[in-house]
Amino acid sequence: MPETGSKFEDLMARLEEIVRALEAGEADLETSIRLYEEGVRIARECHRRLDEAERRIEVLRESPDGSLTTEPLAPED
Repeated sequence: MPETGSKFEDLMARLEEIVRALEAGEADLETSIRLYEEGVRIARECHRRLDEAERRIEVLRESPDGSLTTEPLAPED
């Protein structure tokens, strides 16, 4: 799957191209289905990367004594 080696920004740009093409409605059915499937693969890969990045982010906190510590970012519920 070529999506896994691409930069996140490149994947998002390709996804935007796909959306524009589908919204234009000028492609034949087979091409539209192929574009849709590609878009779903790209969207899943982007979501996976965002989840991974979120797990890697740490929050810098100041403790009561003034020292700084890091802790994992708490997920939003």
